[in-house]
Amino acid sequence: MRRVRISVPAPASLRLELVGVPAGSSLTLDLRLEAVMEGVLVSGTVTAALAGECGRCLGEVADTVQAELQELCVYCDAGHPDTERDDKEVSRLDGDLLDLEPALRDAVVLALPLTPLCRPDCPGLCVECGQPWAELPVDHTHERPDPRWAALSRLATGPAPADPDPAHRTDPEP
Repeated sequence: MRRVRISVPAPASLRLELVGVPAGSSLTLDLRLEAVMEGVLVSGTVTAALAGECGRCLGEVADTVQAELQELCVYCDAGHPDTERDDKEVSRLDGDLLDLEPALRDAVVLALPLTPLCRPDCPGLCVECGQPWAELPVDHTHERPDPRWAALSRLATGPAPADPDPAHRTDPEP
């Protein structure tokens, strides 16, 4: 068994729609390499910095992600019965070299948040004006009366105008 701790640059494809690992940023791999009958079992963790947009307010998100990684890299022996050369799903050893990029990509992308948040209690955006709620005053509103109730709101604000036509009077005369 061998323990390896190494930092490598991130490939460009470690991202989802709103968040991802910036290309070229440092990925910290803390791995354990074990010799097994079929090849080498690689297990450990990958830690990476995240950058993206908040899923609620579209503000900047900066965080880290840690993903578990486990991959079996098999020998390329032609005499070994369990290894077929055309099987694309199996990671292979190329001499002493391990290609962990596909396994690393799968582990990191699956660990990324689908809806990243700038903070856990992010209130999002105002649906009327599109401004972040966190930047708006507490009494911020966009009250627009329903036009169907406009006539009733006029009645509530004051008495009805007097009708100058005496034929329409309903009150008795003194």
